[in-house]
Amino acid sequence: MNAPSRRRPGKPYRRPQKDPVRLLAFEALRAVDERDAYANLVLPPLLRKAREDGGFDGRDAALATELVYGTLRRQGTYDAVIAACVDRPLREVDPPVLDVLSLGAHQLLGTRIPTHAAVSSSVELARVVLGDGRAKFVNAVLRRIAADDLDGWLDRVAPPYDDDPEDHLGIVHSHPRWIVSALWDALGGGRAGIEDLLEADNERPEVTLVARPGRSTTEELVAAVGEDSALPGRWSPYAVRLAEGGEPGALDAVRDGRAGVQDEGSQLVAAALALAPLDGSDARWLDGCAGPGGKAALLGALAAQRGATLLAAEKQPHRARLVERALAGNPGPYQVIAADGTRPPWRAGTFDRVLVDVPCTGLGALRRRPEARWRRRPEDLDGFAPLQRGLLREALAAVRVGGVVGYATCSPHLAETRAVVDDVLKGRGGTAVSAEWIDARPLMPGVPALGDGPDVQLWPHLHGTDAMYLALLRRTA
Repeated sequence: MNAPSRRRPGKPYRRPQKDPVRLLAFEALRAVDERDAYANLVLPPLLRKAREDGGFDGRDAALATELVYGTLRRQGTYDAVIAACVDRPLREVDPPVLDVLSLGAHQLLGTRIPTHAAVSSSVELARVVLGDGRAKFVNAVLRRIAADDLDGWLDRVAPPYDDDPEDHLGIVHSHPRWIVSALWDALGGGRAGIEDLLEADNERPEVTLVARPGRSTTEELVAAVGEDSALPGRWSPYAVRLAEGGEPGALDAVRDGRAGVQDEGSQLVAAALALAPLDGSDARWLDGCAGPGGKAALLGALAAQRGATLLAAEKQPHRARLVERALAGNPGPYQVIAADGTRPPWRAGTFDRVLVDVPCTGLGALRRRPEARWRRRPEDLDGFAPLQRGLLREALAAVRVGGVVGYATCSPHLAETRAVVDDVLKGRGGTAVSAEWIDARPLMPGVPALGDGPDVQLWPHLHGTDAMYLALLRRTA
C-alpha cells in the first residue's frame, strides 16, 4: 500500500531547475572552502569544462566569475548581514548553506540582478545542492536581506566609525580587523587613504601583459590584441593592459613565451634591480626565489640584452618546472635549478645582481586572491619571519662586494618589509651584514607617490598595481 503524500493538495512536486552559472559558482566556492583552493586556480578549469560541454557562453562566464569573486571579496560584509538575519551563530550554519546564502546576498546587495531573480535563483540552487528543507531556510533568510539595500545594512551591522574605526572599516570594506590595522600602519595618514586602499582591494584587477625585451614589444602586443582592447602600461615600459574580458592565452606571443601575464608592480621590481648602477662586472644575475617565473623571465630577457647569465633558483621542484617553462626560449644563457635559497649550492660573492622575492602573507595581492584575507592570521607573520631574514642574509652573501640585492615581497605589512631589512642589516638574530641602502625611487622613473625612500612601497589605490615592496641594497664589504 502506498504511503500517503505529504504534499499539499493542488501543489504537485516540481523538480528543481539547474542553473549552470550559479551551480558552477557554488562549486568554486565549495572548493575554496573545503580544499583551501584559490579561486584563480579553481575557476578557469571549471569555466573551460562548462564551455566544452556546451551551452555556456561568454556572458555566462562573466556572470559566474563575478559571482565567485564578488562573494569572496565581500564575504566579511555579507557574513555580518547574514548573521543579523539568522537565529544562530554563523559557525552553526552548515558551510554549503552559508555559501548559497552568500551567493544570494551578493546578488541582492552587490549586483543589479533584480530582487525576485536573485532570491528565486538562489532558492532553486539550494533545492539542487541542499534539498527542499534547507531551501526554505535560504528563502526565509534572503527575503530578510532583500528588505534593505547595502547602505541600509551597513548602517545596521557596522559600528560607528568614531566608536571603532578598524571594526567599522573592516565590515564596510570586508577585511579582517587585523589586516585593516596592519595596512593602516603601513600606509599612514588618515581615513581617506585607508578607505581608498580597502576599496581598491575589492576591485577587479586589470589583466596586464609583459613584453619580454628582445623577444616581443608592447607595440606588437597592442596590435595583436587590438587598439580598442589594449592600453600601454601606466609605469612599466614593458606593460600592456587588457580591456575587461581579454584572453591573454589566445595571443601567439603569450603561447610562445615571448610575453606573459604579469602585474605591473612585479615588472617594476625586476626592472629596478636591472637599472641599479654597478661598478665593475655585470655578468652574473641570480633570482633566488624564482617561482613561478614571471620576474625570472623578465630578468632573463634583460640579462640577455647585456650578455649576462641568469641563474633562477626555486626550492619547490614543481615550481622550478614553471620557471623553466617561463624562461624557455630566452635568447641569453640561463639555468634553472631546484635549490633552497637559505642553504644555497653556489659560492659566496658569486653574483653581480640578486633578487629575492620572498614568500609572505600575500596581503599585497588581495585583489587577485580575495580569499587569502580570510585565511591569513597574525601568527602567520611569525612563520614567515625566519625564512624572509634567512633568504635576505644569503642573498647578501651571494652577491660580490659592490653588487646589488633586491629584497621584494608582495605584502605591505611592516613586519615583512622594512623590519626584515633593518634586522638583517643590524645583525638581529645573526651576524650583521655590511651593506648600504640604494634609493630605489629614481629606478622607477615616472612613478609618483613612492614615499620618503630609500625603499619603495607600491599601492593598488595609488599605482593600480599589487602592493609590492622593494628594498635595494649594495654590499660594501
